[in-house]
Amino acid sequence: MSSTAHSSPPRRNSATNVMALSSSHSSDSIGEEKQKLLMDSAGENKSPNSAISANGLKVLILLAVQNCSKNLLLRFVMKEHPKFLTSAAVLGVETVKLVLSLLYIAFVEKKPLSSAVEFIKQDKRNTILMAVPATLYSIQMTLEYIALSNLDASVFSVLVQTKLLATAGCAVLILRRSIKKVQLISLVLLTVGVMLCNMKDDKSSGKQDAEMDTTKGIIATLSIAACSGFASVYTEKVIKAKRKINDDLPKSQTEPSKKEQYGLAYTQVQLAFVSLVIMGLYCMTVELDVIIEKGLWHGFNGPAFVSIFVSAIGGLIVAAVLKFADAVLKGYATAISVVLTGVMSMLLFGTHLNILYFLGIGNVISAVMLYSATDLD
Repeated sequence: MSSTAHSSPPRRNSATNVMALSSSHSSDSIGEEKQKLLMDSAGENKSPNSAISANGLKVLILLAVQNCSKNLLLRFVMKEHPKFLTSAAVLGVETVKLVLSLLYIAFVEKKPLSSAVEFIKQDKRNTILMAVPATLYSIQMTLEYIALSNLDASVFSVLVQTKLLATAGCAVLILRRSIKKVQLISLVLLTVGVMLCNMKDDKSSGKQDAEMDTTKGIIATLSIAACSGFASVYTEKVIKAKRKINDDLPKSQTEPSKKEQYGLAYTQVQLAFVSLVIMGLYCMTVELDVIIEKGLWHGFNGPAFVSIFVSAIGGLIVAAVLKFADAVLKGYATAISVVLTGVMSMLLFGTHLNILYFLGIGNVISAVMLYSATDLD
């Protein structure tokens, strides 16, 4: 995370940067729109580069391992269908992010914590605009717990890649953007790949957990993809609108202000604050009776608390390293994480993977790489 001031106005992103490719969270398979917002708010932009440097390779490995480990850990936690409030888990993740970001500001950047409050006050407009992606991100995290309690991690990691379809659809409807031929081919490959991965033979069907509701898991995962796609396009539209306003203003009114001196940690604080307010209101209005009766952390065990910390720290790590990763690199990371999740799910949980699954993975990986390509038409 960097606190370096940028004196020159931010450059415009290319049209292909709208797609959401996994980190987190997200961080992970989800939340890319938050990371995109973080990078644009902090003024961190880079030109794509197909060559993978030493730092790029480290980023690739980190992104792939973080995404894979998060999916596997959540599947381990939700496999026994624990009866805890998923909203409490989301509150926990955002609280940890907020605390860690504040600690970074205090001990690494060596600035007073009051500077974070000043940043939120000075950036009121963006704080309000962040309510939409922050709300969608909270919904995604909630749905992630539901999805991984009803789907194997291997299937989830593939199915969630339909966020490419959602993002492309939203880009066409909202931004009036045309889809390139290579992107259209990648979306067809993705659809076929997802269908293949969800085809089960008699052997794998017989081993399915009796408490798993596959249909519910698929609906939850597709909802995650839809939220991710809309939030990503919404974020780009808002950022472009803000830049257009700045471009139309006299130069004296667009000179760097004090708030542009703030780094990535401050935007993390801002996002966590907005998410906590939204999820707090939800808990107060919908789940207050349950919380009063059983407590906020009722049903949580050790692994569940660990999953909260992993989700939070993973999101922060991804936000910090994404400035080193272009679209191609994130595509590689997504492809590796899908394969890793499938193999580790087979080894750790005894998931049966048939030939159709591996054929589907090939299609999905090809689709991700094609969609990420910047030099094809």
